[in-house]
Amino acid sequence: MTAEHPPLSGDPGRPDGTGGPGGAGGAHPGEDRRHMIRRRALTLLIIVLLIGIPAGYLVISANQSRASGKDKEAKYSATGLTEGWPSKLQRRIYEVPVPHPAWWVASYETNNWKTSRLYVEFETSDAGLTAFLTSMGMSEKDLKKDRLPIAERDRDVTGWTFDGPGTWSGLVHEQKDPAPTHEVVVNHDKPGYPRVYVVARTVP
Repeated sequence: MTAEHPPLSGDPGRPDGTGGPGGAGGAHPGEDRRHMIRRRALTLLIIVLLIGIPAGYLVISANQSRASGKDKEAKYSATGLTEGWPSKLQRRIYEVPVPHPAWWVASYETNNWKTSRLYVEFETSDAGLTAFLTSMGMSEKDLKKDRLPIAERDRDVTGWTFDGPGTWSGLVHEQKDPAPTHEVVVNHDKPGYPRVYVVARTVP
């Protein structure tokens, strides 16, 4: 009879699992598993960063835009002015060529059987102010310090007060009907960036 031999140390059938490829030499699969887990975690981190960082910038940008919009809304909510440029037709009829560049542009138009008015407010550069006045055949020399030709009635319509800081000046550009007459007030509180207020009036 053939004698039975005890299992060899490399026998994969040993209950302690130390034999064979998964036994004493089985450090590699465990090590591979750790590498796989680490690799998956790194991949997940990269995905989170790729998605999260742009999303964060979008949220910040949206919040800043919303805050800017609320500032403008608050500025014009108590007045007849509407944020935005007057239409090309309005600018042509009332001869109010808002210059480029211009910021914080707002306008409002009123019409009745007797008189039509276009109210415009904007901030521009010194060069923009020069271009605007030149388009009316005027210049900075025509602006008179502390002259505020826009009437109280028109100030009530727009909410303009003309009592803030800075140097104030104004002019009147009169034209024969039906061409529009312009009343202009300029504030120089921000050096290099004058704020301009215009009332253009026409008689149909």
